Amino acid sequence: MKLTTLSLSVITCLALTSCATYDPYTGDKEVSNATKGAGIGAGVATLIAYLANKDEDDVRKRNQRILKAAAGGAAIGGGVGYYMDTQEAELRKQLRGSGVSVVRDGDNINLVMPGNITFNSGKSDIAPSFLSVLDSVVLVLKEFDKTLVVVAGHTDSSGSTALNQNLSEQRAQSVSNYLSNAGVLADRLDAVGFGELQPIADNNTAEGKELNRRVEITLLPIAQ
Repeated sequence: MKLTTLSLSVITCLALTSCATYDPYTGDKEVSNATKGAGIGAGVATLIAYLANKDEDDVRKRNQRILKAAAGGAAIGGGVGYYMDTQEAELRKQLRGSGVSVVRDGDNINLVMPGNITFNSGKSDIAPSFLSVLDSVVLVLKEFDKTLVVVAGHTDSSGSTALNQNLSEQRAQSVSNYLSNAGVLADRLDAVGFGELQPIADNNTAEGKELNRRVEITLLPIAQ
C-alpha cells in the first residue's frame, strides 16, 4: 500500500473538493450534509495514521498472502483506477436503496453505514434487517479480492469515552466477523474503533448524533 499517496488523497477530501457521494436511493451525485461540515469519512485521516503504524514487514507479508489467495495471484499494477472504478460501479448497483453511502476518494472507496440501520441503540449485534445489505457487500468483495478491507466503528458523544470506545470496537469487529464468516479472506480484514473521536456532524443535535453513529468500510487497493 502507498500510504503517502493515500494520505494526500485524504487531505484533498478534507478540503471538500474531491469526495463525491451519491444518493443511495437515486444514484444522483450530491454533496452530503456530512461533507458540508467536515466530510464523510473524516476519520479516514486517523485511519491512515493507524495503518502507517503497522509493522512494514507484517504488512508486506499480509499483502503477499492476500495476493496469493486472490484471482491471478498478482498485484493490480497500473490498472488500479480501472479496478476500483469497476468495483465502485458494482457496489453502487448492489447497494442502491440500502441507505449505505458509497464515497469515492481517489483510488479508495468508503462505504458509510449509518448506525440506525446497522445496530440497535447501544448494541453491537448487527440488526437482522441489515444482514442482506452486508451480503451484497460480500458479493463484491469476493469478486474484487485485491483490496484491504478496513472496518471502522464510530459513535456519538453520549455516554463515557471508555464506553463509546468499547462499543465502536465491538461494532467494527461484529461487521468484520460477519464478512469473514461469509467468506471474505481474514487477512484482508482489519477492524478498528474510533469511539467518539471522529464526529462528522454536531453532537449537540439529534440529527448530528445519528450521523456520527456509523460504521465505515474502507476499501484500499493492494498495488505495487
